Amino acid sequence: MQLKVDALRALHTPEPGRQPTRHKTPSPSLRSRVTAAVGPRLDPLITGLAPLAHFLAPYARKLRPHYPRPGRTDWRRWVPSWRQSIGAVLASVGLSSLLLVVAYAATDIPDNLNSYATQQDNVYFWSDGTPMARTGWVQRQAMPLKDIPEDVRWAVLAAENASFYSDPGISVSGIGRALWRTVGEGDTQGGSTITQQYVKNVYLNQNRSVGRKFTEAMISLKLDNKMSKDKILEGYLNTSWFGRGTYGMQRAAQAYYGKDVSELNVSEAAFLASLLKGAGLYDPVLSKANHDRAVERWSWILDRMVDLGKLSPTERARYRTFPEPLKQSRTYDTGKQSDYLVELATQYAKKTAHISDKDFDLGGYQIYTTFDRKRETELTDAVAKARKAAKKTDPGIAKSAHYGASSVSADGRILAVYGGPDHRTQGYNESNATTVPAGSAFLPFVYAAALDHGVTKTRDGSTAPVTPESVYDGDDDIPVTTPEGPYWDRAGKVVTARNDGKKSWGRISLRTALAQSVNTPFMQLGMDTGLANVRNTAEAAGLLPSSFGRQVPELSMGSATPSALRMASGYATFAAGGRHTEPYSVSRITRNGSGVALDRPRPVRAITAETAGAVTQALRDSFRAAHPADAPATADVAGKAGTTQDDTAAWYVGTNKSVSTAVVVYRIDLSKSLQPLPLKGVAGSPSLPTGSPATEGEPSDVPYGIWSGAMSPLG
Repeated sequence: MQLKVDALRALHTPEPGRQPTRHKTPSPSLRSRVTAAVGPRLDPLITGLAPLAHFLAPYARKLRPHYPRPGRTDWRRWVPSWRQSIGAVLASVGLSSLLLVVAYAATDIPDNLNSYATQQDNVYFWSDGTPMARTGWVQRQAMPLKDIPEDVRWAVLAAENASFYSDPGISVSGIGRALWRTVGEGDTQGGSTITQQYVKNVYLNQNRSVGRKFTEAMISLKLDNKMSKDKILEGYLNTSWFGRGTYGMQRAAQAYYGKDVSELNVSEAAFLASLLKGAGLYDPVLSKANHDRAVERWSWILDRMVDLGKLSPTERARYRTFPEPLKQSRTYDTGKQSDYLVELATQYAKKTAHISDKDFDLGGYQIYTTFDRKRETELTDAVAKARKAAKKTDPGIAKSAHYGASSVSADGRILAVYGGPDHRTQGYNESNATTVPAGSAFLPFVYAAALDHGVTKTRDGSTAPVTPESVYDGDDDIPVTTPEGPYWDRAGKVVTARNDGKKSWGRISLRTALAQSVNTPFMQLGMDTGLANVRNTAEAAGLLPSSFGRQVPELSMGSATPSALRMASGYATFAAGGRHTEPYSVSRITRNGSGVALDRPRPVRAITAETAGAVTQALRDSFRAAHPADAPATADVAGKAGTTQDDTAAWYVGTNKSVSTAVVVYRIDLSKSLQPLPLKGVAGSPSLPTGSPATEGEPSDVPYGIWSGAMSPLG
């Protein structure tokens, strides 16, 4: 033995002066990587099988084949003995079992789900809780299993996998049939358990191959061990295809019966379960053959439920008539005005609930909006009526007419918007567009700033309070002054204030000036109050900083370009006693039945309650002066028209009780530029009360007509 050791050492000892041979370390092979991954999982198994292998070793030696067999002649020399035949069978079974064990150990449940199979649509609801619209690539809405009635679940189990709660997640006979058809006839079908179908839906692709079927079986076995049966069933019911563009039981119930899954009876559930065998073959509205197949399978499923003890014969006897589904799906798609509503709600939901675009696109959100269906209809109808009248009067001018409108409650809820004729032909939202100046509709903010901050008329002078009865010069074309003297513009000209129609009013109180829309007192009042105070007051009331331009005397005349939505929000602050709440379009959000945290706006003091009351009273006077017969004497209605000196916009903004609505009409030829054009009568004449005959072929006051139609009844 010592000689052998010395010889081995000599073989590995380099010759004098010769460097030992260095062998490169081979890179890990596929075999070594598999061994490293699977080895630790198989060690306990190998340790447990060692005694059995030691016991079987003598018998295995006897089964060792000897070919050709000694003592035999002719073809008999090549026929295995019975021991060898049994050994071959046992070896095959053992090797197959070992391969299955290795495959099971090496198979992991994928971390990432098939995003398409789990993608859902987002559903939007009106303020009364009824569905308004849905968005998404697929029609799917996941429901917790607890919200799916037990009869509905068992209708599916009876149709697809009655042994679901007792099987290991796979059907050996079913896999055998599928593999036989795949290899022998180039097809795959039948025999999949619900677990296997769920795995195929959410983890794998739909290609038909032996490899995919094997992977499906391995993942199904592992999933059945790691996930509860109820969670697997819930996932299956929410990801399965039911035809009519729908995935999941909830969407199928809505598409075929116009109701939620919780409202289905067992007969309707049995029909929906039949669709899982192939919606294209069992949707009865597609053909008479489909109808016959659907009736036959529906009846079989109900009988099967009786056999399983999940439906009593008495209950079964109640369902002898096939529950005909709807001819057409009652889905809630977007279109025309609802697209504008969905756009507003989507932007708000993402921002205030901190939802990324990626997560939102995966769907599953239920978005409960603040939009009032009745008010939205009334506002849309009022604008549609005005559009029709404009086209009849002057079709050429009417082509470039735009109408933006919005209603906002005193607590900030956006109740209705008019965004345009159709979102699919005009993408931008006119209710939220900052395109044209506010004009004289801005005067209440100047008035509020003066009442809150007072005025300063001399350099280093003290601030004097302002009241509704404070008197200013109401004449036309009077110069605007500062404590140092007249205000000069960049061209070196003295800036003067102008009234509509160049009318002079003489000395006039601020309350009366606002009620009569006399401009000149407010241009000077803005200078005396401080343009910074005017702007800050308007922003605190709800107007956005981005709508303001240069801080010059024209700011008091409404040079800012707020949207109709923001003007409605600003006037809502007056109706709310001076407290402003940022307008919002979503009241709550859930995802698959669970609440989603939402940042809700809180009311903030913008102006004093006394100032808000004074502004509201002046706006009541303005409404009564222009439209004395349109509301009862006791009605809490306040509002004001707005015009611009260049005749590019006409407004009406006002409140009725606790709701504020703003309407703006303007003209832009989008094919040429974004520059506002003169109205040329398309907005009518604000001096004409509603219902008065038009002059020179012009309609009466269009913004007010839309406003009153949207706010009726006034009182």
